[in-house]
Amino acid sequence: MSATRSDGMLIRDATAQDWPQIFPFFSAIVEDGETYAYPDGLSSEQASALWMEQAPARTVVAVLDGRVVGSAKMGPNRPGRGSHVGTASFMVDPSVRGAGVGTALARHMIEWHRAQGFSAIQFNAVVETNTGAVRLWQSLGFEIIGTVPAAFDSRRHGPVGLHVMHLAL
Repeated sequence: MSATRSDGMLIRDATAQDWPQIFPFFSAIVEDGETYAYPDGLSSEQASALWMEQAPARTVVAVLDGRVVGSAKMGPNRPGRGSHVGTASFMVDPSVRGAGVGTALARHMIEWHRAQGFSAIQFNAVVETNTGAVRLWQSLGFEIIGTVPAAFDSRRHGPVGLHVMHLAL
């Protein structure tokens, strides 16, 4: 399942050859300390093991003008009896924020979950101070169903809440 937008952005399955383009923005986003609880200082190999999902999950890239500008991973939120609910994570190269990359990846992810027969999508940990992401998810129909207080140690804000967000499919 791949999709090309009218502006020429292509969303396709990620390959090992894409990782050298993903890792720089993955690393910058993690080191920024505002959206992901991954450990600082991950090697490329460690980060790849965390990001590049294997079936039944999936990792995709957004490609614009031949350059990987974003990536998303998606699949079951939990194994076994929780596998009917999906989840996903997203990273967009900071140099192209605001260009619609995150929205394109999000729409693609929702359609993929629908096509795979998932009944819902649940995000377990959306940092409450990541207002751009919260707005995006809400604009696509996700609801905040709870907030775990002070569960994320933001580099700039200190302890902040993590939203659990849900979209019924």
